[in-house]
Amino acid sequence: MSKLKVVHYINQFFANIGGEEKADYKPELRNEIVGPGLAFSQAFGDEAEIVATVICGDSYFNENVEEAKATVLDMIKSQNPDLVICGPAFNAGRYGVACGTVAAAVKKELGLPVVTGMYKENPGADMFKKDVYIVSTKNSAAGMRDAVSKMAPLALKLAKGEAIGASAEEGYLPNGLRKNFFEKKRGSERAVEMLVKKLNGKEFETEYEMPSFDRVAPGPAIKDMSKAKIALVTSGGIVPKGNPDHIESSSASKYGQYDIEGVTDLTADTYETAHGGYDPVYANEDADRVLPVDVITDLIKEGRIGSLHKYYYATVGNGTAVASAKKYATEIGKKLVDDHVDAVILTST
Repeated sequence: MSKLKVVHYINQFFANIGGEEKADYKPELRNEIVGPGLAFSQAFGDEAEIVATVICGDSYFNENVEEAKATVLDMIKSQNPDLVICGPAFNAGRYGVACGTVAAAVKKELGLPVVTGMYKENPGADMFKKDVYIVSTKNSAAGMRDAVSKMAPLALKLAKGEAIGASAEEGYLPNGLRKNFFEKKRGSERAVEMLVKKLNGKEFETEYEMPSFDRVAPGPAIKDMSKAKIALVTSGGIVPKGNPDHIESSSASKYGQYDIEGVTDLTADTYETAHGGYDPVYANEDADRVLPVDVITDLIKEGRIGSLHKYYYATVGNGTAVASAKKYATEIGKKLVDDHVDAVILTST
């Protein structure tokens, strides 16, 4: 019996082309096994073989989604594969979004079985877990062996048209579809075992995971805004012209702190947006539309607001991981408290 033909999609980093400095790498098709494809090749054994690898830089893909997706799909289709593997992306946000986008398009437009893998907090996981099978991985490439050991068997099952079990059995992220299966132990016994583990501080796995909602108690209202110092913070990517901190257009790995002391208007000559995923024309024409320095200035002149903090903070919310956003907020919040800021106006796109 002939082997199943597999095409593997990876980014510039796993192709050993380079890191962030090569993230603008355009789609490339190689008729060979590259990077993590070696691990998949071993896991497939005699059942499947990787006939080609499609490589694309994370920034290029996310900044040119439709064009990049079309090119990547054409490259995959040209190989007439039986199966497509994307990633795994682990906790790399832009890579995860790219893998999810490619996987969903392969399934919908090419009608091919496809599997990807990523950490549960990767933004791509939340975006695409209901569209394609996403194997749950660890948060870094150190978990490559574990990821491949789950992705390869699931991919082969899909390619051969075999029945796919529940997420707990196959290792993919829950996709909203429930499957019945028989447990060896009765429910009461399993419940007691989980309770004993929990009481003893040991790890246990619930059979019905509840959603976790982040609750933040609102701060007390400002009693007198005419004396308040207000700071501006934005996830809309407003940066000084030229984006000096090179904040990424998607899955931002940093935020910027910028001095606006004496600035009353953000002009097209001095400020722009680094944000991807939306039409930047209007924000670039007048960055005050996202970061309202001009309006705050007017309110200060009218005596309705005390003052504007000399620094504003900016990052890009597009595809940025929740864990990263929390980290930025913690750091920015500490700086604002140290600077005796009374309140923050947080804007997005």
